[in-house]
Amino acid sequence: MRALRALDPGLRFAGAGGPQMAELSDGPFDNWISEAGVLGLWDVLKHYGYFKAKFSAMLDAIARHAPDTVVLVDYPGFNLRLAKALSKRLPKLRIVYYVSPQVWAWNRGRIPKMAGWLDLMLCIFPFEKELYEASGLRTEFVGHPIVELLGKDRIQVSRDTNLIGLFPGSREREVKRNFPAMAGAAKRILASRPETRFEAASASQDHVATMQAMAAAEGVRITISVGGAHSLMQRAGVGMVCSGTATLEAAYFGLPYCLIYKTAWLTFAIGKRLVKVPHLGIVNILAGRTVVREFIQDGATPGALADEVLRLTNHAKARDGLVADLNHVIAMLGGPGASNRAARAILETPGPATNPRTLSNSKTHLPQP
Repeated sequence: MRALRALDPGLRFAGAGGPQMAELSDGPFDNWISEAGVLGLWDVLKHYGYFKAKFSAMLDAIARHAPDTVVLVDYPGFNLRLAKALSKRLPKLRIVYYVSPQVWAWNRGRIPKMAGWLDLMLCIFPFEKELYEASGLRTEFVGHPIVELLGKDRIQVSRDTNLIGLFPGSREREVKRNFPAMAGAAKRILASRPETRFEAASASQDHVATMQAMAAAEGVRITISVGGAHSLMQRAGVGMVCSGTATLEAAYFGLPYCLIYKTAWLTFAIGKRLVKVPHLGIVNILAGRTVVREFIQDGATPGALADEVLRLTNHAKARDGLVADLNHVIAMLGGPGASNRAARAILETPGPATNPRTLSNSKTHLPQP
């Protein structure tokens, strides 16, 4: 939004999202980020009535205000349905999708259909451009905004090989599912390396008491800080990181780490049948091989996590090799300026009136990610 306004100061913004977006908006804005932050199929089903009502209200609001362009950001379960509905109800509306949904992982057959709903797809991973363009959808790889966003958080500090960083996730359910295994791993690591210290990054003060209780249950001392994740990623010798954006942040800062992911059994059971890629972590997907070891669901045991952390902690060659691989992956994301490239692509994209959307056959051959 800042980059768009810098390129065209006359732009006005309205919409829905979080508090930072609300500050930049000068039209009607729905700050619904706290209600929107559900995770997994079960959570969505429990809140189905809320999302159905929100969907209808948002669709009506867009039709009423008649913007020139709608930019849908991430959140594919909701936003792809909104794109489909908008393309039918407002056929002259220019529709852009930013942060391309990872349908290549779980439903590649949906990509050709999206070509009939969207005017532009903005990708943050390099391999996605070919996938979407194969369906006839105009696509631009603009680079990952993480490269410019995290640059300002770099600090000059030496890593402490006796410090292990714990990153259990930002949502309450992630913390409750991942942190017990991390605390259990910490207990086992201490038995082998008593000099080891542990520090956990909490996304919210609300999670601190929960994490302290889990650490106490294992009888381990874990320092918990709020809002210090990026600092910890640069100070710790090794980390345990919940799957998600934090894994890419850890890679950017060169933290040797292992990936952990535990979710509701129903979500996992269904996801296991739908996901078509061999890795969960985006670092491994980008590398095309296992760079970071993944410990998922029943495999995310305290013993397995402890063994991997000890392997990285005790062997400098393993750490250095992992860091080199992480640096290579981050180099694939493009340099600084992703927001500017995205903004320029949005402003230069023609609408459906001058560039009709492609109604592709759902059987269009798509290259593999």
